[in-house]
Formats: sequence, C-alpha cells, structure tokens
Amino acid sequence: MEYSLQVMGMTIYYLDSSPQSGEDKQALLFFHGWGASKETFLPVFKEIGDKYRIIAPDLPGFGKTGEPDRPWSVSDYGTFIRSLVEGLGLADTSFSVCGHSHGGRILIKWAATGAAKRLQRMILIDSAGLRRKRSLLWHARVNAYKAGKKFLETPGLRRLLAPLAARASQKAASEDYRQASPLMRKTMTLLLEEDLCGFLPLIKVPTLLFWGEQDEDTPIEMGRRMEREIPGAGLVVLSPAGHYSYLDQMSIFVKALTYFMEH
Repeated sequence: MEYSLQVMGMTIYYLDSSPQSGEDKQALLFFHGWGASKETFLPVFKEIGDKYRIIAPDLPGFGKTGEPDRPWSVSDYGTFIRSLVEGLGLADTSFSVCGHSHGGRILIKWAATGAAKRLQRMILIDSAGLRRKRSLLWHARVNAYKAGKKFLETPGLRRLLAPLAARASQKAASEDYRQASPLMRKTMTLLLEEDLCGFLPLIKVPTLLFWGEQDEDTPIEMGRRMEREIPGAGLVVLSPAGHYSYLDQMSIFVKALTYFMEH
C-alpha cells in the first residue's frame, strides 16, 4: 500500500489504494495537515478505498518524506502538487483533491491560480489559509510585547534577562512551531504570512467544505467565510467535532463526500 516516487529531487512516500486498477476508478488525492502524515487518512482508505483510487502522500517535511532544501511558501507547495500529479501519471486524466488544514491551504492557491487543469472537484476540511480575527486583548498583548522588547534593548538589561525571555518565548510559541525544525519553522512563518482570502473567488471547481463546529485551530467562522467567498461552495458542519472533524464524524463525512463525488 505504501509506495515512493521522485518529485522535485525528493523521495516522496505515499499510500495508494489501487495503483494497478486505478484507471478504472476516480482518483482522489488527500493532503494532510501540518505536523501530520499520510497515515491520518487510513480510516478513509478503509471506508472508500475500494470505491475510489485514494492517494495520500507525506508532504515534504512530514512523515517519511524529507524536508525541502529551503523554506517553502504556499506557492512552492503548489508547484509540488503539480509535479506530484505529473509523477503519478494523472496530468492527462480527471481527478479530485481533498486537503485537511495545511493541506487545504496549499490546495486553495493551487486551484485558484489555474494550475489544476484536469481538476474535477475539491474538498477542504478545517482548512487553513485565512488569518484569524484578533481580539482587542490580543492586540493589547502584542503592543505590550513590543514595548517590552524595546525596554530590553537597554544596555546590560538584555543580557541579564535573556534566559527569562527565552523561556517566555518558548511558552508562547505554538506546539507545532516548537516541534518543527529550524527550516520548517521558517516555512511555517512564510505560510502564515500569506492570507489567501483573495484567491477564494478565483476557484472555479465545485468545492465542498467540512468543518468541525468545535474546531479551535481553524474556527468555524473561517469555514463560513470560505463558503461565502468560493463560488458555489457548500459547507457541512460536523458536531461534535474538532479540528480533525472527518475523524470525529467519519460516517457523516464519508456519506457527504460520496454524494458530492457522484453528483
């Protein structure tokens, strides 16, 4: 079930439910979230792997696939998707894609910029790509941080308080950021700097959104905004469900996905 191929000079590991008879089935590529791997889609393989040709790669920097040679932007990951599709022999056939969180982020820009010539349908699950609206309290904390940083520039004080500042910085950083390598931290920074809102109206393929009502990483407001901005998009709210809503409500997810793929 696990295979590998060379893409952009890297060995990419991926799962494929039917590599031999894939031409008889619709191909559906799954792209995982940040810090995850292709194995997060194994329950999906179990449910619909006999109906569709399900393909799930380890994105560069995750799972068994090595890191890129430099920090990547959203566009770099889009170039990777195009090269992967070519490497899988799907460039001249129709296929669909599904992205969770970070996987959704890279699909949004890739689909919106016209690179997806043979794309039939797109499914986004608790997708990243939009900047969160920040509260007044958050802005107050940022301003306090900037003031504190200015204060630490006082000669001698910076060296004295450096250990305390380092511990505070580590505590404030996200778990994903703390666990990432230096190169992938720079990649994360590049990804988070880009708000993809402007690309949403440019998506021309039928799009279905799944969102966990209790998602705290990419809140439901983001899903409702994507529904408004992507032409003709539909939104399925799953509850109770969090950021991995498709795993929390697998039965409903599979039924809605199958209906979307068939109509």
